[in-house]
Amino acid sequence: MSQTETEEKKGRVLRIAHLGIAVESLGKNGAFYDLLDLVETHREEVDSQKVLTSFRPVGESFFELLEPTSPESPIAKYLQKNRPGIHHVCLEVDDVRAVLARLKEKGVRLINEEPFEGAHSCLVAFVHPSATGGILLELSQKMGGGH
Repeated sequence: MSQTETEEKKGRVLRIAHLGIAVESLGKNGAFYDLLDLVETHREEVDSQKVLTSFRPVGESFFELLEPTSPESPIAKYLQKNRPGIHHVCLEVDDVRAVLARLKEKGVRLINEEPFEGAHSCLVAFVHPSATGGILLELSQKMGGGH
C-alpha cells in the first residue's frame, strides 16, 4: 500500500491508549501506583459516565483509574458484580466513526453506534465484549489535547 493510500484510509488503530481500571477510590488505589512512580498527570470527571478518572502514564500509554461518582455509574455496577481490576482496553483510532461503520457493516455487536465525548474531549465508543472474546473495548479519537 502506498503512502497516499495509507493516508487516505480512515479508521486505523494507532496504539493502545490506555487500560481502564475500575477502583473503589482514586485516593486509596492511586497510592499504590504512586509507589511505582506512575504519577497522575490528568484527573477529570466524566459526567455522562458518572465517573472520576485518573490518568497515569506508562510509556506511551496510560493506566486510567476509574472511580464511580454515583451508584448508577457503569463502573459502580461493574464493581458490584466484579472485584476492582481491569475494566476495559482502549484503542486510539484516527477516525472512530469510520471504525464503527466498518464494524457495524460486518455485524459486530456494538454498545455505542455513535461516539460520545469522553475524557480529554475525545470521541469514544464501546464494542460489546461478546464481539471481542470477552474484552470491553473502547475506541477513542483525539479531538483536542487528547491523552
